[in-house]
Amino acid sequence: MVRSWDAAVERAQDRLVAGVRLRAAVEGEERRFARWDLASLVEGGLGERVDPDALAPQAERGWRERLGESGRDWPGGELYRRRYWIRDDAGEVAGTVAVDNWTKGPSQLAVSSLYVRPEARGRGLAAAALDEVYAAATAEGLPGFRLEAHWTWQPAVRYYLRRGLWVVGWKRSLSFARMPQLPLHRVREEDGRLLLLVADRQRGWVPILAAGQEGRWLRLDETADYRGCDGWVHEYARSTLALYLALAGRPLVRGPQWWAEAWRWADAGEPEGLAVRIEEFERAARATGRAAAGPYRPVELPQPAPLAAPQLADSGDG
Repeated sequence: MVRSWDAAVERAQDRLVAGVRLRAAVEGEERRFARWDLASLVEGGLGERVDPDALAPQAERGWRERLGESGRDWPGGELYRRRYWIRDDAGEVAGTVAVDNWTKGPSQLAVSSLYVRPEARGRGLAAAALDEVYAAATAEGLPGFRLEAHWTWQPAVRYYLRRGLWVVGWKRSLSFARMPQLPLHRVREEDGRLLLLVADRQRGWVPILAAGQEGRWLRLDETADYRGCDGWVHEYARSTLALYLALAGRPLVRGPQWWAEAWRWADAGEPEGLAVRIEEFERAARATGRAAAGPYRPVELPQPAPLAAPQLADSGDG
């Protein structure tokens, strides 16, 4: 039996096909789309730019080998998502985006392969594409979309925060979401602290969290508005502010006791969980010969327990 949200995803995809900014990739364009997707991976993972339409087969193989598993070509995987070309104002192809045929998280559209070629950037094309995906999702009753980005892909990570996406997880990479339940947010520096503010129709921008520094430690303060805010905001505000702090090179650890319990936030939540994940992300990047140039610098502390849920004791009820 097809679940109701599966039908909603199909209808949302049909809306994207009929939209003005995107054009569905058609039969015969698979290889071209794969090369554009590869250009995104090369820029994000290796920090180098390539012209996807000028990639010869030998050069393509070389880039995929350098990328390793992340650069592997998955022709059969295209059965599970729809691929779209992003068009510029003249109707010419300027980028790519793909949307899965099933939902992710709380029934959200899953977005991948977002890429705009360098000479077409700065025109709002990626933003317009994401807006179309969001509009298609919400029109069919789906709670927005979700997408992933690697921590080491610093320009992309910063872009998604500028677009107002919320950080909803960091299990294997950074997970971002745009949802109707989550208002616009921004971060402002004030008196040496970073304030996370959310948009309120009556009161304008309302601060809900404040992150300061005490010596080498993070100090995280809640406002009364945070304690009374909606559950979705309450859940993702700390994760979102944590990423802002990391990108600003600010501390993420509130002290040895918090660090020792960082495993509790292995997937999302408190900033200490992100601190451990960043170390893992950068260690993995260095192991493959890639530079890990994130601005966050960890505090030298004893290593926390492994990021795994604690084992429950056997009740003996056999």
